[in-house]
Amino acid sequence: MKLIADSGSTKTDWTLLHNADWQSDSFVIASFSTQGITPIHQEPSEIRQILGQELMPHLSTFPRAQLINSRVLEAPLLSNMHVYFYGSGCTPANVPMMKQILSEFFSPQNVEIHSDLMAAARALCQQEAGVACILGTGANSCLYDGENIVQNTPPLGYILGDEGSGAVLGKSFMNAIFKDPEFSDVRDAYLKETKLTMPAIINKVYREPLANRFLASTSTFIHQHLDFEPLRQIVVDNFRLFFQRNVQQYQRHDLSIHAIGSIAHYFQDELAEAACKEKFVLGTILRTPMEGLISYHQKERK
Repeated sequence: MKLIADSGSTKTDWTLLHNADWQSDSFVIASFSTQGITPIHQEPSEIRQILGQELMPHLSTFPRAQLINSRVLEAPLLSNMHVYFYGSGCTPANVPMMKQILSEFFSPQNVEIHSDLMAAARALCQQEAGVACILGTGANSCLYDGENIVQNTPPLGYILGDEGSGAVLGKSFMNAIFKDPEFSDVRDAYLKETKLTMPAIINKVYREPLANRFLASTSTFIHQHLDFEPLRQIVVDNFRLFFQRNVQQYQRHDLSIHAIGSIAHYFQDELAEAACKEKFVLGTILRTPMEGLISYHQKERK
C-alpha cells in the first residue's frame, strides 16, 4: 500500500494506492482531503490532531476485504503502508519533526518527507532530467536530474522575488491600474466587480495578513480580460522575468521547462510566449501535482 500526500496551507490531498507484487501497475483505491499541514506554521500537537481526527478515520473505512485482496495484507495495514508526504514548509529543518509525527501513526522506515518542490519535480519530470517550476500564489524552480534536485534559485518571496507568481502579477496589475491612464477602464471594471476602493486595497496589502494571497486573487480578473493587450503583456512580462531571474541560472536550454500550479495552468499561452521569447522550450503543465505523483509512484518499486 502507498499513501501519497500533497499538502499546502489550506488543505492536504491524499491518495491511497494498491501496488500488488504480481501486478504491473498500481491503482487508486481512494482519494480524500484533510486540513492543510504546514510544519513551518503549525505546532506538532495541531498536526497530530489533524492526522488522528481527519486522516485516520478515512483509512479505517477500508477494511482488508475492501483493499482488493486480503492476502496482500496479512500484516497490519498501517505497518505495511508506505507514506510519501510532500508539503510546503517541509524544509530540511522541519523534516525530522514531520517524520517523527507521522511515525506515530505509521512505521518509521516506511515514511518519507519531501518538499513541495520535490513534488513538482517528480510529478512533472518523473525519472527524467528537467527544470521543474511552481507557478501559483508563489513561485519556485529547480534543476532536477531525474532523481534529485541538484540546483535551486532562491525564490525570495513576493516582496524580494517570486517573479512569475500570482502575487507578483497582482503587484504589477495594481501598479498599472492606479498609475497608467491606459488602464483606467480596467481599473473601473475591477473596482466595480470587487467593490473595493484604492484605500481598501492599500489596507489589504499593508495592514491585513496574507497580502500575497490577496494580490494573487487578481489573477481571476486578469484572466477574464486578456483581450486587453496591455494587460496580457503584463502577464507575459511577469513570466519573462521568471525565466530571466530564475530559470536562466541553470544554463540548461537543452532541457524542457515544466510547470505546475494555477498560474501556469490558466496562463499557458502567455507562459509559452514568454518561454519562446527567452529561448526555452515549454514542457508539461499541470494544475496540481497529484496526477503526476500517482504516475511516479506507480512506476516506483519498493
